[in-house]
Amino acid sequence: MASNNDAKLFVIAAPSGAGKTTLVKRLVANHPDLRFSISYTTRKKRRTEVDGVDYLFIDTETFEVKRAEGELLECAEVFDNYYATSRSQVERHLAEGHNVLLEIDWQGARQVREAMPQCVTIFVLPPSLEELEKRLRDRRTDNADVIARRLRDALGDMSHWDEFDYVIINDSLEQAVIDLENVLAGHGHNCARANVSLRRAVSRIIG
Repeated sequence: MASNNDAKLFVIAAPSGAGKTTLVKRLVANHPDLRFSISYTTRKKRRTEVDGVDYLFIDTETFEVKRAEGELLECAEVFDNYYATSRSQVERHLAEGHNVLLEIDWQGARQVREAMPQCVTIFVLPPSLEELEKRLRDRRTDNADVIARRLRDALGDMSHWDEFDYVIINDSLEQAVIDLENVLAGHGHNCARANVSLRRAVSRIIG
């Protein structure tokens, strides 16, 4: 556990297919003291989900009250349902001395950065657009039209990489985990946005 003064909020975003969720799972497994923020949602609870574990399920009226009260650190509307990060939950974990991890999209990351400018933001990129397409196809969960849409969305997402403090290129999972852990430990200069070698690598990926 970090001391109260050292606890940080880490915000991780990535395009679909970059491997962010796998990276985050490895990170949490390696660091059980990390706290993961449980999101609010107005979506109906699925049969296999547990309130307070998978999500904090609330109705739209409650959501609007919380938004008006400033309880939402960031929020987004996805397929007619709202999702949001609890400001009080994040602040409580930080006050208890735990580093906190948020796994959200670039728009949510922008909102969190505005609300808590001391947060550390990390963007995960695939090693190439070809590899990204391969990973999306290998999931075997989407048809060709959906994959094409995901690729278009991914290109749009990746154009925002320069808004983040650090960039992890997820070519080798083992190396990406090491890079991510270095960022969390404050030694991530190789992955810092201003790093010239990194910027060259990113330009080769997204042009």
